[in-house]
Amino acid sequence: MSSSPRHAERLLQRLEWTVIRRLDGLVQGDYRTLFRGFGLDFADLREYQAHDDVRQIDWNVTARTQVPHVRVFNEDRDVTAWFLIDLSPSVDFGSDLATKRDMALEFTAVMARLLTRQGNKVGAVLCNGVADFVIPARSGRLQVLNIIDKVATHPRLLRAPETDLGAFLARAGATLRRRSLCFVISDFISQPGWEKPLARLAQRHETLGVRLIDPLERALPDIGLVTFEDAETGEQMVVDTFDAGFRRRYLAAAEAAEAALIDRFMTAGADVLELATNDELVEALLRFAGMRRLEVRAGAGAAGLAATG
Repeated sequence: MSSSPRHAERLLQRLEWTVIRRLDGLVQGDYRTLFRGFGLDFADLREYQAHDDVRQIDWNVTARTQVPHVRVFNEDRDVTAWFLIDLSPSVDFGSDLATKRDMALEFTAVMARLLTRQGNKVGAVLCNGVADFVIPARSGRLQVLNIIDKVATHPRLLRAPETDLGAFLARAGATLRRRSLCFVISDFISQPGWEKPLARLAQRHETLGVRLIDPLERALPDIGLVTFEDAETGEQMVVDTFDAGFRRRYLAAAEAAEAALIDRFMTAGADVLELATNDELVEALLRFAGMRRLEVRAGAGAAGLAATG
């Protein structure tokens, strides 16, 4: 994707009309629908009340006292959000009109603009698998345009070492001094072990994983002989997708990898939003917000039982 300041402006204008306007009521009306409590400083503990957000229950204190307690926060309206974006070669893959980088770019543009419109600061750390590039946090629309331009034009590498997402998260986390809202945007195709740095990030910051996927990574169509190439090592393999047995094995392997990935996110204690290259961005965000509401309601029911039991 070629880019320029003019391209960045056109992209942001399109997203403001097609996505941000639809999200305005949701996000401006209730940030916590999408985020669990960024920009909040811990202040005190008190007993749970029926109207409280169950996500703020302190389970250690609850277990010790046998009475549900919630954490009370003072809101810090000066929020800083960071976009930690994996731009390794596999993120430039797309089997149809959009690549995973395109989806990362649009998600970043939308969320950055929603946040800066409220006076918040946004910054980004980009990694292409070889080097990091830091965009210091600032506020305003021009900052959003700067981030869009840098993500779109960040060098694409034809070859790179196998992605080490864990090392990238450790480096990026070390640069964040104060509690922030962090979006980790990646396809999570990486050397193993990234869940531990992600867990450390989630302990210090409000963290959301944004997983970029392509439908072809989950199931193969019946399209004959296809040459597969590893985007990072360049290794190639020819497969016959006419072979129903091969397609079944591919699907089984993809499902196993999916289950292992979900386990890693659970181990890290971080939520994840899946964003496919054939997704409509606004629908994906609304779907995620809907799941968050269901979590709150389900948790409220369980906490109510605990409080009255």
